[in-house]
Amino acid sequence: ILFTLSLSFARSLSQSFRFGWVLSKSLAKMAASVQPACLDLHFSGKHPPLPKHYAISVRCVSSPNVIPEADSITGPPDIIDTSRDQRKVVRLAWEKLVRWSRSWRAKAKTDVLERTRKVVVLGGGSFGTAMAAHVARRKEGLEVNMLVRDSFICQSINENHHNCKYFPEHKLPENVIATTDAKAALLDADYCLHAVPVQFSSSYLEGISDYVDPGLPIISLSKGLELNTLRMMSQIIPTALKNPRQPFVALSGPSFALELMNNLPTAMVVASKDKKLANAVQQLLASSYLRINTSSDVTGVEIAGALKNVLAIAAGIVDGMNLGNNSMAALVSQGCSEIRWLATKMGAKPTTITGLSGTGDIMLTCFVNLSRNRTVGVRLGSGETLDDILSSMSQVAEGVATAGAVIALAQKYNVKLPVLTAVAKIIDNELTPTKAVLELMNLPQIEEV
Repeated sequence: ILFTLSLSFARSLSQSFRFGWVLSKSLAKMAASVQPACLDLHFSGKHPPLPKHYAISVRCVSSPNVIPEADSITGPPDIIDTSRDQRKVVRLAWEKLVRWSRSWRAKAKTDVLERTRKVVVLGGGSFGTAMAAHVARRKEGLEVNMLVRDSFICQSINENHHNCKYFPEHKLPENVIATTDAKAALLDADYCLHAVPVQFSSSYLEGISDYVDPGLPIISLSKGLELNTLRMMSQIIPTALKNPRQPFVALSGPSFALELMNNLPTAMVVASKDKKLANAVQQLLASSYLRINTSSDVTGVEIAGALKNVLAIAAGIVDGMNLGNNSMAALVSQGCSEIRWLATKMGAKPTTITGLSGTGDIMLTCFVNLSRNRTVGVRLGSGETLDDILSSMSQVAEGVATAGAVIALAQKYNVKLPVLTAVAKIIDNELTPTKAVLELMNLPQIEEV
């Protein structure tokens, strides 16, 4: 079967080149669906805006065993050229980005890491251990002291280079040293990483305050609000150390300790009102597998890190009750809005809430099973009691204590937080998960803000 089709280009859409092209594809498909055949198509045309003729020849051969797809036919020249142009634009954009990155890295300062001789980590939990290992790998010969309370963990780290309780299968760098002596750990330290749970931080710091140098930068890894006082770590630390000028940095963002220990790519943010200090901590911590952004919004970074733990419990409850993906998406979206409403009322920047310490940390904590707070929610949603859940956990789920503080803050700043309030009521055993879902679904239908 031989078809010869000539199309003359004109201004009318019905006689345009594209129409002819679509028709040709249909003819090719028709030819491929019948008996073994050969289909020769020849197109030529001249469109007024184009300076020259275009001709396309396509030969389609069909057989009962091999049937070519009409979509495999080479496209019109203008489509081919557009695709090539797009690939070129993407390639050039990437090359430009790589050149910019290399140029920036070449100018990056490394003097902070070079000057640093000793870093102390307060606390021997999972995240404190992971950060101690990370800092120790940053520089050979850097002394990293972990101040721990458990003498058994201390012995395990020093003799076997393992945290037997949290990371028994991960070997720690040999320059990580554990001690139970606060004075020895803090002596001549250049930086201090605070990894003690929020609810115990005040009493803990008061006990070691005599050994903390007034100029020692404290980098807080703890996320949460003190239940009775509603204070964040930026308020707890200077008060406990009796030094309102104690240098302070908050470290936050989507980061599981296990993945840090495995050197998996991670991004976090350091926040301080002292820009120079934030840049110094960035230099100290940033590596090929850990990106560190800086921020001046300490309130935003801290409040987002605290409230996401409460939201993670809510997300776990939804999962434990098998309410489905629609429910999960609706709940987390509402929770993100509630965190933004309260944080901005407290002086945070909205952009912080949509950054690493806000949306980034929320996504990780709400959707991944490694999250302690999410695990508490899953078990609550499955019908377990809070007392049984907490008694079986070896690590602290900060969201449990933070939930009550969040409600007090909401009342203080006159903000309605339906989801976070429901979590607090469930934790206080004043509301069942089933009843909470019913009440939330029956809230007034409102305009989204």
